[in-house]
Amino acid sequence: MKSRYSIFSLARNAMNYHKDWERAWRSPTPKSEYDAVIVGAGGHGLATAYYLAKTHKLTNIAVVEKGWLGGGNTGRNTTIIRSNYLQDPSIAIYELARSLYEDLSRDLNFNVMFSPRGVMMLCQTEHEFRAFKRTAHANRLAGLDCRMITPEEVKKIAPIINDDPNCRYPILGAYYQPRGGTGRHDAVAWGYARGADSLGVDIIQNCEVLSIRRDGGKVAGLETSKGFIKTKKIGVVTAGNISTVVQTAGLRLPIESLCLQALVSEPIKPVLDCVVMANTVHGYLSQSDKGELVVGGGTDPYNNYSQRGSFPALEHTVTALVETFPIISRLRMLRMWGGIVDMTGDRSPIIGKTDIDGLYVNCGWGTGGFKSIPGSGYVFADTIFNDRPHPIAEPFGLNRFIEGRLIDESVAAAVAH
Repeated sequence: MKSRYSIFSLARNAMNYHKDWERAWRSPTPKSEYDAVIVGAGGHGLATAYYLAKTHKLTNIAVVEKGWLGGGNTGRNTTIIRSNYLQDPSIAIYELARSLYEDLSRDLNFNVMFSPRGVMMLCQTEHEFRAFKRTAHANRLAGLDCRMITPEEVKKIAPIINDDPNCRYPILGAYYQPRGGTGRHDAVAWGYARGADSLGVDIIQNCEVLSIRRDGGKVAGLETSKGFIKTKKIGVVTAGNISTVVQTAGLRLPIESLCLQALVSEPIKPVLDCVVMANTVHGYLSQSDKGELVVGGGTDPYNNYSQRGSFPALEHTVTALVETFPIISRLRMLRMWGGIVDMTGDRSPIIGKTDIDGLYVNCGWGTGGFKSIPGSGYVFADTIFNDRPHPIAEPFGLNRFIEGRLIDESVAAAVAH
């Protein structure tokens, strides 16, 4: 077990100029065989390994990652956490994740910097106003603490917003979740990695999966850049790259990969203490603890595996937001980036078993993967261990595309961030 972080360990290590801190996780050589292997050391994969070890006491497991842990979408998002979706299955899994975030720092003994500062989703057209009232009723029936607020309340919560009733997209109100907020993306990955490692999980970085080896209708192991790893259970959690990984086992998924871009401004003094989402102009804004304004937009309109920003996307997003937040017009951009998101037709995830015995997939989170990490890892670990879908994960199985049981969050949520 890892030694616990505390004020006492901080003081003790300060006596030696912080030279004796132990490594947060090991860098082990892969064993020849594991009870289960998780492919992908992002937030979802690390959380799955952690809950497999903690909840189900399965410790002979490995997480393999072609790069470094948390280097994919987990470290490339805008850190928004909310659960106010429309459909009941979506509400259940996102609210599970949000509730786990509340206590995650204590659970992992690692500060993930969860900040329940509130998430405000603007209503800037009559259609949007009616759609959010519909969502509000669904969330109320599900027991969520969310409510519609007036334009005056919007201005009070976010004073920098443009409340001119004659602007192109006036503020008609907003849908507000007080317990939504943000977290530190890197810290979530690091916390789960440290927690999983302390329970005996091997986290193997720079280990690319070349193919999934099958023995008839079941998995036999993984061919990797560090040799063959034998296992009877494989959970693939590789976001936008999942299609290429499972294709080596002869499996095709209804997934398309696109680049989603974001940027941050130069640091400024505090001006915004909540998350604001403007779906009509397709932009969202929050302020980090360092003072940067974190700005996100939509996906590229074509399939690609790019992880870079582009000027057209930047211009489209910023132009739209400048009218809603005039204060940002003179800010300079500090950096921008892109992440590969995996999108399903109904914009809801796929969690569960496949037709290949021992092969499980967790994907399709699209642009909303970060907020779901704890809940996703919890139900996916249960699914892998028990070889059947967790009750919360059951509606998100692959068979819904055959049976027509789509969980439509594309039209319902207007934007899936």
